Amino acid sequence: MLYLIGLGLGDAKDITVKGLEVIKQCSRVYLEAYTSILTVGKEALEEFYGKELILADRETVEQEADTILKGAHQCDVAFLVVGDPFGATTHSDLVLRAVKLGVPYRVIHNASILNAVGCCGLQLYNFGEVVSVVFWTDTWKPESFYDKIAKNRRNGMHTLCLLDIKVKEQSLENLMKGKKIYEPPRYMSVNQAAEQLLAIVQNRRLQGEEPEIAGNTICVGLARVGAVDQKIASGTLQEMTTVALGDPLHSLIITGTLHPLEVDMLKLFAVDKSIFEHMAE
Repeated sequence: MLYLIGLGLGDAKDITVKGLEVIKQCSRVYLEAYTSILTVGKEALEEFYGKELILADRETVEQEADTILKGAHQCDVAFLVVGDPFGATTHSDLVLRAVKLGVPYRVIHNASILNAVGCCGLQLYNFGEVVSVVFWTDTWKPESFYDKIAKNRRNGMHTLCLLDIKVKEQSLENLMKGKKIYEPPRYMSVNQAAEQLLAIVQNRRLQGEEPEIAGNTICVGLARVGAVDQKIASGTLQEMTTVALGDPLHSLIITGTLHPLEVDMLKLFAVDKSIFEHMAE
């Protein structure tokens, strides 16, 4: 059987008891290593699980999925995912491939950023469509995520922005030369995401639009949610460009219509409490 097992958000101990029991009985255990990261490395997981882990990068999962599923008719294979197994669409593809090959599968769920984000005090049912914010380059500066944020804002909904992760990426030069040389990992910070959003707001104004968000829009920056040293900061989008949240992974929330209870919760994490005092009046 193929087991898709969520690891939660913090460290090795965030796996469920059921998930750990399954890992111990599996012949092969893969660790998905490109949609998210834990605060500990592969070695710490191997020590706690008592099992050797095989790193599965994007190339392996998306182009060589049959390698993962090989022999899964005769033995148990586990595929470990940080957060919840279905937090990334890639993993639905793995399930479809397994079904096509006649391999039975089972999912063992865990906490994901999609529900743990409630720790900042915003109500989960007040969130609209989740968006991904990608790293801009000198020649590629997409703005499509802004339009989804704007739509959520018009509907009074909050927007969870998942920030870009670049793991095992090749430079354009190495890609064109066919050299398998990879760039160091990069993780987008709340500061970078806020700067890109403010740049889009400025662009839209220059085009004659009245943007749905501005420098004074209330936002929430989150870092390492689920870890012992998780950090939350609430304030304006402008404040998010300088707030110090430390190591990755970061997430950014653009708020919609705020309930008084949500405002009270956001005050706990305020960069500048006076902003929220004004809102409560």
